[in-house]
Amino acid sequence: MALYLLYEAASGYSLFSANGLDEIGQNTEAVRSSVVDLNRFGKVVQLTAFHPFDSALDALNQCNSVSEGLMTDQLRNFLELNLPKVKEGKKPKFSLGVAEPKIGSHIFEATKIPCQSNEFVLELLRGVRLHFDRFLKDLKPGDLEKAQLGLGHSYSRAKVKFNVNRVDNMIIQAIFLLDTLDKDINSFSMRVREWYSWHFPELVKIVNDNYLYAKIAKFIEDKAKLCEEKIPELTDIIGDEDKAKEVVEAAKASMGQDLSPIDLINVHQFAQRVMDLAEYRKKLYDYLVTKMNDIAPNLASLIGEVVGARLISHAGSLTNLAKCPSSTLQILGAEKALFRALKTRGNTPKYGLIFHSSFIGRASAKNKGRMARYLANKCSIASRIDCFSESCSTVFGEKLREQVEERLDFYDKGVAPRKNIDVMKAAIDTLENQDMETEETAKKKSKKKKSKSEATENGESMDEDKLTGVSNGDATSEDVKSKKKEKRRLEQEQTVEKSNGLNGVDAEQDGAAKKKKKKSKNEDGEDLQAASGTKKKKKKSKGEVDD
Repeated sequence: MALYLLYEAASGYSLFSANGLDEIGQNTEAVRSSVVDLNRFGKVVQLTAFHPFDSALDALNQCNSVSEGLMTDQLRNFLELNLPKVKEGKKPKFSLGVAEPKIGSHIFEATKIPCQSNEFVLELLRGVRLHFDRFLKDLKPGDLEKAQLGLGHSYSRAKVKFNVNRVDNMIIQAIFLLDTLDKDINSFSMRVREWYSWHFPELVKIVNDNYLYAKIAKFIEDKAKLCEEKIPELTDIIGDEDKAKEVVEAAKASMGQDLSPIDLINVHQFAQRVMDLAEYRKKLYDYLVTKMNDIAPNLASLIGEVVGARLISHAGSLTNLAKCPSSTLQILGAEKALFRALKTRGNTPKYGLIFHSSFIGRASAKNKGRMARYLANKCSIASRIDCFSESCSTVFGEKLREQVEERLDFYDKGVAPRKNIDVMKAAIDTLENQDMETEETAKKKSKKKKSKSEATENGESMDEDKLTGVSNGDATSEDVKSKKKEKRRLEQEQTVEKSNGLNGVDAEQDGAAKKKKKKSKNEDGEDLQAASGTKKKKKKSKGEVDD
């Protein structure tokens, strides 16, 4: 039976034919000895066909598909073109040797080409990899190394490529740091209590909180200086006036020893350090909450941010947690108890890290195991939705939390919970409604932007009209002045008529004179030359009236 070898190089696909294998008898040791010597290996293995990749991107895609055990169309065409055709109903007289069994099975399913992957084939492929540059004559020295280096960088970069906003490694580091900070703050606060108790031992019984104790110790420093004038400041720190008065009274009758100023300074600095650590712990917790809402919103809304972060850190990543079945997720964190129970043939643990959830604490003793199993089931669903969904939303987590609440009511009161199908349908409907609302709001915003842009354009056109009006001001200004003059004349005529209503004869003479004035003024508007002549007439008419 003829044997062909498929070798996936950085520069392209290559197909080799292995001859004279019957003489060797498929002995791996004989192949190992002949691999190093090119003269012996070249007689057994010969290049049949070579298909180069089109570009670096094409090489990366082919490498990704081969690593995942998938045969691309390019590889299928290459094999069907260069290998003997497989006839239906007849056993093929050749086989194809591949390095990966996964891609071999996929090739056999798609093309019915028999594939094999064993130690003998791997040794032959090792020899091909060692002498590949000698088989291709057109290659220049260094070309193959450059192709391998470029493909290696692009392949590793593609594997490491991720969304910056969905890095679960940050959650793992944050939850580890949060646990260590809790331990350090507790030990440091106990050290502050012991240290300052030599000076003011009664304060331990009055103030129980570690952060508050360090804050008060920093404020008081020397108990001898504590008086009633500092009670308002103490009430601001403690939040209770009675406790502040109690602290002042205890300081007056304290049994503690006096400390030197240097010792008090050291206590003051250490208390300040504990306060800084406690404040940083609060900021770190807020950071963890925001990261969990970004990376695993459904898991956080179902079981809480801290417990969800512990599950992710224990599993190693969100994808590893999503791959875990619910039975494994249920006992995450209780591996020692599980193996101890298997070794001693005792009862296996019912819960691990899930025990810190409030749901199991609310359940009765006989229902804690059932509740843990049900909660682990919902957590596995939520983690898979968070891991493989493209959009981030808390709809599914809220619905799963409602299901857990209904299960608690079922165990306590016997109320039948809803089915999982109905809950998932309701979650999908709410998610679609939210998408519709977001699209509508986006459309409204775009319309507002368009209207604003049109308004600005219209404003510019109005400004242009104003500017053109100013440029044509010579013609319009004359019209405006003539209108104003006419209004003034009418007002003067009305006032004159009222005043001359008593004297009839004088009114008639004045009316004739006014008519003459009107005629002369109307002639002024028609022509500028006629205006000078009308002025002379006015002077003559005035002289006649005076006579």
